[in-house]
Amino acid sequence: MSVDGWNTVLVLGGIRSGKSEFAESLVADAPLVRYVATAADAGADDEEWATRLAAHRARRPETWTTEETAEDPRRLADVISAAESHETLLVDDLGGWVTVLLDPAHQPADDTATIAELAEAVRSCRARLVVVSPEVGLSLVPTTPLGRAFTDALGAANRAVADACEAVVLVVAGQPAWLKPTTPTAPVAPPNVIVGAPGAPTPDGDVSEPTDETVVTPDGEPEALPEVLTPTVPPAPAGPAHDGGTPWAAPTMALPMVATGLVIQPGMELPMPDEYAGPQAVDRLATLDVPGAGFGVLDRVVGFAAATQGTPTPAPWGSVRVLLVHGDHAGGAAAGTVPGDSARRARDARAGRGALARLAAESGASLQVVDAPTAGPIEVEPALTLDQVESALRQGWRLAEQAADAGVRLLVLGACGAGTEAAAAAVLAATAGAEPPAVLGRVVTDAGEYDDASWMVRCAAVRDGLHRSRHSPRGAKDILAELGGGDIAVATGVLLGATARRLPVLLDGPVGVAAGMVSRDLAGQARHWCLLADHGGHPAVRLAADVLGLTPLLDLRLDLGEGANALVALPLLRSVLGLAAALPVHPALGGVPESDEPDFHEPEPAGPGPTTAEPDFHEPEPAGPGPTTTEPETDEPDFHEPEPAGPGPTTTEPESASLDPSGRRAG
Repeated sequence: MSVDGWNTVLVLGGIRSGKSEFAESLVADAPLVRYVATAADAGADDEEWATRLAAHRARRPETWTTEETAEDPRRLADVISAAESHETLLVDDLGGWVTVLLDPAHQPADDTATIAELAEAVRSCRARLVVVSPEVGLSLVPTTPLGRAFTDALGAANRAVADACEAVVLVVAGQPAWLKPTTPTAPVAPPNVIVGAPGAPTPDGDVSEPTDETVVTPDGEPEALPEVLTPTVPPAPAGPAHDGGTPWAAPTMALPMVATGLVIQPGMELPMPDEYAGPQAVDRLATLDVPGAGFGVLDRVVGFAAATQGTPTPAPWGSVRVLLVHGDHAGGAAAGTVPGDSARRARDARAGRGALARLAAESGASLQVVDAPTAGPIEVEPALTLDQVESALRQGWRLAEQAADAGVRLLVLGACGAGTEAAAAAVLAATAGAEPPAVLGRVVTDAGEYDDASWMVRCAAVRDGLHRSRHSPRGAKDILAELGGGDIAVATGVLLGATARRLPVLLDGPVGVAAGMVSRDLAGQARHWCLLADHGGHPAVRLAADVLGLTPLLDLRLDLGEGANALVALPLLRSVLGLAAALPVHPALGGVPESDEPDFHEPEPAGPGPTTAEPDFHEPEPAGPGPTTTEPETDEPDFHEPEPAGPGPTTTEPESASLDPSGRRAG
C-alpha cells in the first residue's frame, strides 16, 4: 500500500496523462480504500463531463467506498485529518476541489487559509494518502480573470501539498517520473566486490582501507576467507577453581583463492542424507538396555546424525565450527538498536569475549566471524545488488567448503547485526506469505523494557519494502537482493555449500531459518541437512521451522544471541549420541548382559558327571574306583594339585597327570 516507503504521495499530470490510473494502481492492493471525490456533479447540459465522471466510477473496485466533498471544500481537510492509520485514502483531484473552492456559491472564502489547512492535514495524516492533481503550470497564462484565478489557486495548492507529501510523482504520457525524494544512486561494484567491505567502494564512492581478513580482487578472484579463531575459555571469576575445559582445535588455513566456476542457481542437484540409516538408528534405540522409556523427542537427534553420517550408529560430533555472520541493515529495520552495538559484539567474538565465544570454547568448537555487506533500507531501495548477492552466496559456499576440508563434522550457524529480525520477517513474508507483525518479535531495550514504538517502525519498514518490491520477481536471488541483505545471503550460501559437502548444520535464530527458506528454492535438499535445537521464543523461527519441517528439539526459549542458543544445547545433543552409541542391546532382546563376566561366577557343586565350572573355583572330589574329572578341557599342569594315596589311583584333575596303562600314577 505504501509507495517506496512513503506514507503520502502527490500524483501530478496533465489532461489525459494517465495520472488517475497511475494513482489507482498505487492503492490497488490495499484491503480498504476510501475514494474521496472532490468534483461537483455534472449539470444536465454537460453530457461529456458526466461521461468522464461515470468512467471514473466504473474503474473503482466494488470494495472501495466513496466520499463526496463537493458541497464544502473545507471538509476535505477534515476527512484527511480524521483518517485512521489502517485506512487508505485516494483524493481525486485537487483541480475539482479548487473549482469548488472558487465557486461564487462558497464565497467569500479565504482561499489561502483553506489551502494551508489542507496542506497541514496532509502533513499530519496517519492514513496512507494518495492525492491526484492536474499540473497546469506548463500551459499559457489564461486570458480571462477567472482562468488566471484558477491556475494561481491550483498552483498554490500543488506547491503546498507537494511540500507536505513525502513523495511526488509526475505522470507524462502514462509514464511516472518521481520528483521527490531524489535519492542518489549507489555505485555499482564490479563482480565479486562487496560494497562496504574493506577494499570495496563505499556508498559515497570512496574506497575503504583493506584489512588482513578480506582481499577483494576486481579480476573476479574470490576474496580470502576470514580467519578461523581459537580463543580460550576466559578466567573464571573469583571462587573455586574451574576446569579449563576441552582445548580448542588448532586454526585452519584459508582455502586457496581459486575460481571454482560455481554457478548457484535454482534446481541444483545436491546430495540427500541416507534415507535408511536414520530410521534404522531410531529403531535400534528401542532395543538398548536403558532402565527408562527411552530418549523421548531426542531420538530425532540420533536419526538426524545417523542419516547425515550414513550409519545406524552415529558418533557424537567431534569437530564443531561456529560461523557468526555479522551484517547490519539500514533504515527502519534497525529501529530500536544501539548504533555500533553489533560491530562491538563481532569484535568481542573475535577477541574471545562474550557469550558466544565462551560457549564455543567450552564446547571445543572453533569460531569464524564473517563480515557481510550492509543492507540498504528496504523501504526505499533494494537491500543489495544482484552482483552483491552472487558474491555473498559464493562466499558462504566457500566457508562451508573450508570447514569440510578442515575435518569439521558440524556447523553452527549464527548471526549478529542491526535489523536482522526485520529482514528475516520480510523474507518470510515474501516466501511463506507471513504477515510481518505476526513474525516480528517485540523490541527489548538494553534496560529490559519493551520498545513498541520501534517495533511499529520495523513493521512499517517491512510492509513498505514488500510493497516497493511487489512487482519484482520472486526468485531466491531476487528476494535476497530486494529484502534479505548480506547476512542472509551469506548464510544461504553456507547452507548450500554444507549440503554439497554432506555437512550438517545446527540452525539458530531468524537469519538461519530465513536462509533455509531461500535455500529451499535453490536446492530443496538443503533443509534435510539442518537441525533446529531451540526456537528461542522467536515467532519467525517458529513459522519458518513449521514450513521447513524442522521441529525444534527443545523449548528452552533461550535468547542469548544467534548461535549461543545452539551451543547451550550442543552438550546435551552430544551426550545423547554418545549414550546411543555406547549402550548395549537389552539382554531380553539377545544382548549380552554386563553381569556375564567370569569374575562374578560361583562354583557349581560336584556331580556324577563332568561339569563346566571354572578351574579356579573347583574343590577336589572324593576318591572313587576310577579316574574322573570336572574340567576335561583345561589341560593345564599349573592348576594340578596332588591327591593323597588311596586304594586306587584317583585324581580330581586327571588331565594334569601322566598315567600308565595299569592306572597307576607315572613317576
